[in-house]
Amino acid sequence: MIVRAIDGLNEVVGRIVSVVAIFFAAIIIYDVVMRYVFNEPTRWAFDVSKQLYGFYFVMLGGYALRHKAHVRVDILTERFSLRTQRIVDILGYFIFFFPFAWVFTFRSWEFAARSWSQKEVTYGAIQLPVYPLKMAMCVAAGLLFLQGISEVLKLIFGEPQEAAE
Repeated sequence: MIVRAIDGLNEVVGRIVSVVAIFFAAIIIYDVVMRYVFNEPTRWAFDVSKQLYGFYFVMLGGYALRHKAHVRVDILTERFSLRTQRIVDILGYFIFFFPFAWVFTFRSWEFAARSWSQKEVTYGAIQLPVYPLKMAMCVAAGLLFLQGISEVLKLIFGEPQEAAE
């Protein structure tokens, strides 16, 4: 039940956030057309597309982990039995992943809270608010941490069919 809820949450977030790629691609195309066809470059498109890409990139971490789209180095464990591979994976989560995800979650919270309290904006011609993007980092870190819990539970109890799809 917990695995299904966490996987479902990251699936929904991933599908919604994936639409952001359409927006930042459209902004980039708009900027290129304005710059090279009409010789009227925009002052805002680069900053907006950069922020949207940052949002897109960080928010899809949990979704990528759910779909096993992260980088793995299986060259050492590929010859191990399935049971030993699971044990190595579980140890890897506890030694590397969870400490990283914990620090990422709480440091990004501090980072976002400070930015929010200062109403931080970008430097440049157009001053865009930065704090929503920094808060997205915190949410993304939490989603990644939760997905790690789901992945460990799958390794311990065996991956249910719904989670494998």
